[in-house]
Amino acid sequence: MKKLNVILSFILFGFLLNSCNNDNAKSYPYSVSITDAPGPYTEVNVDIVGIEVTGEAGQAVSLNVIPGIYDLLKLSNGVEKLIATDELGISKVEQIRLILGTRNTVVVDGTIYPLSTPSADQSGLKLQVHQTLQEGIMYHVLLDFDANKSIVSTGNGAYKLKPVIRTIETAVSGSIKGSITPVGALAVVTATKVESGVTLTYSTNVNAEGNFLLMGLPAGNYSVTVTPVLPLIPVTINNISVEVGATKTIGTIAL
Repeated sequence: MKKLNVILSFILFGFLLNSCNNDNAKSYPYSVSITDAPGPYTEVNVDIVGIEVTGEAGQAVSLNVIPGIYDLLKLSNGVEKLIATDELGISKVEQIRLILGTRNTVVVDGTIYPLSTPSADQSGLKLQVHQTLQEGIMYHVLLDFDANKSIVSTGNGAYKLKPVIRTIETAVSGSIKGSITPVGALAVVTATKVESGVTLTYSTNVNAEGNFLLMGLPAGNYSVTVTPVLPLIPVTINNISVEVGATKTIGTIAL
């Protein structure tokens, strides 16, 4: 009888311990989207097959990805596409790993060219984020492709995809929005901020409608320079204040 009581005590202890652990279990809503700056191509199609996040202890968690081929050039000036969501059981995310398939292409002057992606085929594209998550807050990370820098021409009609991607935590950044005239002019827009003696720059291209949106900007005061193709000359606007979670509209800039 005494032996039976001891066994029952261990069973009860195990049950209570398991119950306490379940009560203390936490989850952190997490999502990932992609966007792009306008580029000089008709289409830039990336084949997304998986997304993983890595915790501080090195544990990898595969997110519920929405696989497919996404045309990056349809995702510009504030347009983004949700590609993964999940409830994480880890409170710190050190890295996001973007896994691409083999069906990546670029369209130039109406011709489709394959994009070779050797690094992505082997281990995926590793993006450092270093996030500490809080329970009850939805964390959203935006993967901002730079199509201008991500496509490399190797000659003889061959192209490589060497993705240049900036991670944007939308909850801790702001944006600058505007447009230029004349519409149709090619121009690069750069926001510059000096912080602790270090110059930070963020850039995008003006789209075909003359609009631009600079996203993922830390709070602070910026100078925005629009650099068009000659014979038009650059124009700079100073003292543009950016706040977290807000979009600063600066109107139309005449070149």
